[in-house]
Amino acid sequence: MSERSMKRHLIILLITSVSVPLMFFGGALKSWGYYEVIDVVNGGTIQGHVTLVGRVPEPRAYNLVIFPDPEYCGRISNGEGWRLLHDFKVAENGGLQDVVVLLEGVQAGKPFSLSIPRIEARDCQFLPFTTVVRSGHGVEVVNMDPVMHDIQAYETSRTQGTRVLFNSPLPFNRQHRRGDLYATHDHDPSKSLVKQFRLSKGRRTFVMQCGFHAYMESWAIAVENPYYALTDREGQFSIDQIPPGTYELRAWHPAVRKTITKRIVVAPGATITVNIELPAPRERRTVLTVRRPPRFTPAALGRPVTIQPIVERQR
Repeated sequence: MSERSMKRHLIILLITSVSVPLMFFGGALKSWGYYEVIDVVNGGTIQGHVTLVGRVPEPRAYNLVIFPDPEYCGRISNGEGWRLLHDFKVAENGGLQDVVVLLEGVQAGKPFSLSIPRIEARDCQFLPFTTVVRSGHGVEVVNMDPVMHDIQAYETSRTQGTRVLFNSPLPFNRQHRRGDLYATHDHDPSKSLVKQFRLSKGRRTFVMQCGFHAYMESWAIAVENPYYALTDREGQFSIDQIPPGTYELRAWHPAVRKTITKRIVVAPGATITVNIELPAPRERRTVLTVRRPPRFTPAALGRPVTIQPIVERQR
């Protein structure tokens, strides 16, 4: 296969992996107003479990040969030269991880001390996969890898489309032993890249991707009060110190089109259990699946390339 064909295939994959999630998963959430810190008396608690209903989608697959740094990034791969992006992490009981559960309509309550979230590039993946941000604040990005990344950040909306927030290179970490595929991350992070941004009206979803390695993603939803939680590995969550009142409870996951909303009445001192079901996407992701045999092999690079899942063999 010619070098020109490989470049064209890479461009198609980059467009697919970036534009499709931005178009379909960028649902807008209602924007809230001013928030006041008060002493919460007889606050309530909302706890519960989020499950994925339906067939769990297969992970998105990327042939490492057509992206930069296949040997290093291949330290996490499936053993056949493919990096898998598991955007649905589902426990045996159906619990869905990485769901942001938040309350809308809370105008006063406990302190809101959300700091600038830190996103780490480690082994060619952004961690965490899902987090929360505040409009008008910012994000911090650090690199633990001995390879360069290209930070591309967007705000998204299903009705208004996408807008670039910032684009900046993330230099490689000079403390990591470059060329040693067995080296661990027993070193400090690179110099922090801190970017402030303000989301446009009607846009609440933030996504950051790498322009070099399309399988690197990190998603966030903007919050305007401290009443939110991220589900754990079992899909469980808990939100406490809620002032008595009536609110909207929302559950958001970056790869689920539908945002679930429930009307919740919080009585003084009460603990409410809310179980939420998110529908699994039905569309097939045929473009980003493992192909056997692959269209491009290491031989296409014109040099010896060995991709070994040293850190993690994905399934």
